[in-house]
Amino acid sequence: MKFRSVLWMALLAISIPALAQDTGTVKKMRDAGEIVLGVRDASIPFSYADDTGQSIGYSVDLCMRVVDHLRQTLKMPALKVRQQLVTSANRVPLVLNGTVDLECGSTVNNIERQKTVAFSLTTFIVNTKFITKTSSGIQKMADLKGKTVSVTGGTNTMQKITALSKQMNLDLSVINGKDHAESFLLLTNDRVAAFSEDDILLAGLAATSQTPNAFRLISIEGMLADPYALMMRRDDPQFKAAVDAALRAVFASGEIQRIYDKWFVRPIPPRNVVLNFPMGDQLKRVIAKPIDSGDPQDYK
Repeated sequence: MKFRSVLWMALLAISIPALAQDTGTVKKMRDAGEIVLGVRDASIPFSYADDTGQSIGYSVDLCMRVVDHLRQTLKMPALKVRQQLVTSANRVPLVLNGTVDLECGSTVNNIERQKTVAFSLTTFIVNTKFITKTSSGIQKMADLKGKTVSVTGGTNTMQKITALSKQMNLDLSVINGKDHAESFLLLTNDRVAAFSEDDILLAGLAATSQTPNAFRLISIEGMLADPYALMMRRDDPQFKAAVDAALRAVFASGEIQRIYDKWFVRPIPPRNVVLNFPMGDQLKRVIAKPIDSGDPQDYK
């Protein structure tokens, strides 16, 4: 334990050569004395509200490691943290307009989004699936033909499901939920036959529902995996370098495994449910060789 602590401090001490003058987000943080983290209220277990209303989760923990790194390398021990609630629909605009400095949720890094925002090193790998009620009799994609499904507004899942419906001639009707909780509620209230999102988010919603065993996940054959990452403003190399340096330290020290197990393997608050979602080989490869690519082909 002592060796790991020493290694952690040594890795944190490694910094990217500083610019002659602080710019972008770093200057904004110095002027305000705070960093604003964009958080979610229903993206279990990445970023969701606890009993006090504060957001907790895997992504929030990683963002706090970034904050620790900034406090040390920028010599700002009093740097404050303020949480700003975001949704799938407004998370990008709030990063772009400066309201949020670092988004700590469940956001996919893809090539299209990279045209407007920047992303950290990859922090998680997800696969898009459907969740449905076991009582529905739906067991495969073909069983969804002509059905109504829900998709959360503002996510890249909408484009995927629209394309999938045409490709497989499923003739799906789609209802948008304002967030994942509402999209899942549409399913639990039988307004839709299925809800499509990233597999771990669906597993989290089912596990924390009143009837965890009442749902099943349906795989989508041939759909590539997607990388999650922390989102920030583009053209801000000083801040991105600091964020990536903090994540590299977490990966290299081995602390990433402890953080991962805390949220995906062990009981999580508020009801101590267990997701039982051990780290997959795709994420293990990314941790061993960190990348920030938004191309799904790089994660096959």
